[in-house]
Amino acid sequence: MSFHPVARRKAAAIAATLAALTLTGCSSVTADVDSFGSADFGSSGGTQPAAAATLATLDTIPVKGRAPKTGYDRDRFGPPWTDDVRVAGGHNGCDTRNDILARDLVGETFKPGTRDCVVASGTLDDPYTAKRIDFVRGQTTSTAVQIDHVVALSDAWQKGAQQLDDATRRDLANDPRNLLAVDGPTNGSKSDGDAATWLPPNRSYRSTYVTKQVEVKSAYGLWVTQAEKDAIAAQLATC
Repeated sequence: MSFHPVARRKAAAIAATLAALTLTGCSSVTADVDSFGSADFGSSGGTQPAAAATLATLDTIPVKGRAPKTGYDRDRFGPPWTDDVRVAGGHNGCDTRNDILARDLVGETFKPGTRDCVVASGTLDDPYTAKRIDFVRGQTTSTAVQIDHVVALSDAWQKGAQQLDDATRRDLANDPRNLLAVDGPTNGSKSDGDAATWLPPNRSYRSTYVTKQVEVKSAYGLWVTQAEKDAIAAQLATC
């Protein structure tokens, strides 16, 4: 499956709509943009139903203590940005990092001869800081925009992912639902924090951020700590 240019324009339009809807810190709709730019919208009847739905999902996620980090290695989640996955964008001939850059940037250009696969430049409206960032591919410039695992892989490892098989861990590491193009330094400051220890500086995005974490942890059978659950619930209570 490929990230068609028309799909990217649709995804950009949806992202702009969501950005406008999150100015109060809560989205009145939730949307997952797949590799074709389609969206599965949640309730449009106000912010409370969306938050209530996320809280209901949160209550289905087991609450346990954080397991030891013993045995964790990035390679346990497969080669970075492998295309050999079963999630949206898998086996489309482009690596996952470029798939997400193409999805999240606007005005993007591509390196010639790569079948519109390798993103050369573009502009990111960063959800974590609300800054506009110009991306230019290069040895010293690419790190300005990084791809964040919304549920950090180390956090996932300590909360159930070590019990997943190799293929499922590869899917988790490359699932578009768990990936965002974001400001590089801010991504570095997050490290492997969960919602109890780190939330985006951009307060208007926090409810969307924790909603994504709940979605991913539910989908992959991961658990949360009590402190993490309390932090997510407190954020959603602002909706």
